[in-house]
Amino acid sequence: MQTRIFALAAAVALGVGCFLVVRPFISALLWAVILVFCTWPIYQALAKRFRLGRTVAALVMVLVSFLVLVLPLIYAGANARGELESLGARIETLLSGGLPDIAPVLAQLPFVGEVAADWWRNVATDTGAMLGVIRPHAGPIAQAVLSGLLSLLAGVAEMLVAICLAFFIYRDGEAIAQRVQAMAARLAGSRAEHLLELTGNVTRGVVLGLVGTAVVQGGMTFFGLWLAGVPQPVLLGVITGVISVLPVGAPLIWIPAALWLFSQGSLGWGLFMLVYGALGISSADNLVRPWFIARGADLPLLLSLIGALGGVFAFGFLGLFLGPVLLAVGYSVIKDWADQGLSQPPATQ
Repeated sequence: MQTRIFALAAAVALGVGCFLVVRPFISALLWAVILVFCTWPIYQALAKRFRLGRTVAALVMVLVSFLVLVLPLIYAGANARGELESLGARIETLLSGGLPDIAPVLAQLPFVGEVAADWWRNVATDTGAMLGVIRPHAGPIAQAVLSGLLSLLAGVAEMLVAICLAFFIYRDGEAIAQRVQAMAARLAGSRAEHLLELTGNVTRGVVLGLVGTAVVQGGMTFFGLWLAGVPQPVLLGVITGVISVLPVGAPLIWIPAALWLFSQGSLGWGLFMLVYGALGISSADNLVRPWFIARGADLPLLLSLIGALGGVFAFGFLGLFLGPVLLAVGYSVIKDWADQGLSQPPATQ
């Protein structure tokens, strides 16, 4: 009995020690595992079909991941400090001075000009009353927004660590997968294969949906802002891609951009930004994300929002992606377990 207690205590102490050692790298390690899993078919094609070998194929995948995931953040963050400070100053001006007076510009619209101008005056009046409450705190709010944007761009270092870890997971992925399957079989028995397949489908669908939406919306936002002449299109495009994880992320960029164009007297480009943002940028979220996620799990909107926000608090920048993925996997496994219970006939007395 004493021997078992001692062995259990030693195992617990070993587990706690390992956790303390790995804890600083948990988010990067999770992201590396997810990245490798979702791109594993491409790696296998490079290693076997093109006969590059495991090490060379892993190196190619790491370089491609760096170019796609990290290089845009590095490019945007190289001169981002000054640009973000300018953006923070504009946010502070908006909070302290209220919405810009674009009613004269809207009045130039044919047929609906006066109606649009009156509508904007009412919106500005209602919004001005709300801004009056937070106006004394305009400076701290703008600084908080600036700090949040800087922390997002600061996730480059963690992303680099994740990509470096991914190299070793690519190279030794088959051996790792065999051990995971064996461990799952011991824990879950005959349902291990089904649970692993369910987890894999959910993870792949959610990650591809999030990353695909980020790339599409970020690229479309950059193109629209650059075409309309809005300052800092690259930085705002990267920010749009990052916050596209949130259900209402992209409109936080293109709506203020349209208002800025109106305030500059650019009626045509302002209307273009509104139409392009609503029918183009935001519509991409309704096409790309469901197309990928529907292949894995139908994650409720509330869980997506909680996963993104909670993931940031738990894991930092990478939590924007890890949070929804982890919640999606947990939700799908619990739902599958509950559905299995409903499908089984009740036991007879």
